[in-house]
Amino acid sequence: MSWLAIPIRFTAVDAIDILATSVLTYYLLLLIRGTRAVQIMLGLFVLVVILAVSNLLHLLVLATVMQYLLLGTAVGLPIVFQPELRRGLEQLGRGRLFVRDRRAEDEIAAEQIRIVAHGGFALARQRIGALIVIEQQTGLREYVESGTALDARLSLELMLAIFNKTSPLHDGAVIVRDLIVEGAGCFLPLSDNRLSVDRHIGTRHRAAVGLTEQTDAVVVVVSEESGLVSVARAGRLSVPIDDEDRLRRVLAACIRPTRRRAQADGGILANLLTRVPRAQPSQEQLRT
Repeated sequence: MSWLAIPIRFTAVDAIDILATSVLTYYLLLLIRGTRAVQIMLGLFVLVVILAVSNLLHLLVLATVMQYLLLGTAVGLPIVFQPELRRGLEQLGRGRLFVRDRRAEDEIAAEQIRIVAHGGFALARQRIGALIVIEQQTGLREYVESGTALDARLSLELMLAIFNKTSPLHDGAVIVRDLIVEGAGCFLPLSDNRLSVDRHIGTRHRAAVGLTEQTDAVVVVVSEESGLVSVARAGRLSVPIDDEDRLRRVLAACIRPTRRRAQADGGILANLLTRVPRAQPSQEQLRT
């Protein structure tokens, strides 16, 4: 009897089942985006493919080894994914996993912009160099892991303490996600752009441009030599910004949750960003 002759009944319950599974998978992928869990999931997928091929080709020894390996991996998954599971359960308890509060996102973005802008100019007045990275859609976990993980609430006092010249974390970048400082003393990839080198852009600025060439992050750069504040985005570096309020408007035009307000400020951003071409993908990445 051919399997094509078997009647297939697709009911509303089946549709709900598929829809619920799809939504759950989607939010699971959002939860692990930008973390080491992505590479771990890819590794598990490779193991499953090897197991399927070994079963298809009747490679009994390899299939048995892969089955035990996958079983042991499944037992260790709760330990490996402990940070992601904790974050997911926390968001589920707050009701934020499936429902996105646009108003809350805008409030968080506004507070983030206020603290970063105020902190940037506070550091500039003291001639303290700084790199403040604002994470957006692209996860920056690999760069957080190159420095010291903090997972601390963003505040002006924390930024001043981190970039203080006597702090062991001052010589690197701070990575901020929402109102959380994920890491400090982080290493960023330097831009290999020849135009940047010809214009004698410093290491901090090259690092800011290099990161924004590879991700959608927004980077605030404070020059230690001149005390000037600039913004890097999409592989471009702005001209120096001399006013805190102006910096807030530029950041508001760059950061994703406030994209609706960016339409009004697009002219400001376009005028500030200089035409620094993107580096070629084939060029070797450097680190500060």
